Amino acid sequence: MEVNKTLVEQLSKVAEVRLAEPLARHTTFGIGGPADVYVIVRSAAELRDSLALCREAECAPLILGNGSNLLVSDLGIRGVVIDNRARGVEGPLPTTNGNSRFRVESGINLASLARDLASKGFAGLEWAAGIPGTIGGAVVFNASAYDGSMANVLKSVGIVCKTGLEYELGVEELGLGYRESAFTRQLFVGHVILWADLLLKQGDAAELQHRLDEMDRNRQASQPRGRSAGSIFKNTHEYPAWWLLDQVGLRGHRIGDAEFSSMHPNFIINVGRATAADVSALIDIAREKITSAFAVNLQTEIAFVGEGF
Repeated sequence: MEVNKTLVEQLSKVAEVRLAEPLARHTTFGIGGPADVYVIVRSAAELRDSLALCREAECAPLILGNGSNLLVSDLGIRGVVIDNRARGVEGPLPTTNGNSRFRVESGINLASLARDLASKGFAGLEWAAGIPGTIGGAVVFNASAYDGSMANVLKSVGIVCKTGLEYELGVEELGLGYRESAFTRQLFVGHVILWADLLLKQGDAAELQHRLDEMDRNRQASQPRGRSAGSIFKNTHEYPAWWLLDQVGLRGHRIGDAEFSSMHPNFIINVGRATAADVSALIDIAREKITSAFAVNLQTEIAFVGEGF
């Protein structure tokens, strides 16, 4: 694709812009070809302004958070990628029911926010201390762990739609379910989350830290280290995905430098210079084997983006 030089010049006035930026540098998998235009925004205002410029140029950008839960193709992404690093936090703000409200910009790291709020004695988000994504991504996929989820703490989100109109949506309008929302069901195509309002309770900082330490130990004992995108497949109603993968002999199975973890087979690890093609091949093999053995169609948790997907 030929880069729109006028758009690049305009974007450069409101945010940092890089051309032909390798996305492998910006994904937890360490995989992904170049983005034609890579824009780094550091506030909701910069995000809003960059979206407006793209809209005027009739260019639909991809919004990138921490690059987790994502597989970018080896050919990269044509057009504009916006790296959302808008990390402002406002609060605690009082509410009528005694909870504390925090308004957080959508690019803030979920795990860091959870740890920071727990250290200050605010309870309700500590389950997220091991999730590497952003608040925006956590809302889109209704992130969850340890019996907690975004649905339990989210009050509302501020979004900008594809025409530029900004408005607020309550949590009940987002259709949050297991690893899904109205966004994943394509009901808000072209809409971008600017901020989220969270409702938390007052807790004991020492007790919350004790829970964080316990969850950290559990994660270290059960989840593999290394470059990955987290869990690859959603659990089914009947079986956990890792068990199905284990039953068909895929624990430790490797293609190229992509490998189903020997520690937890629902994680694919980039053990060297894995490509998106390597990961896709593993996913295809898993689906084929499990469909054949159990008549189950596994659904992926990760998103596939870029040329060729």
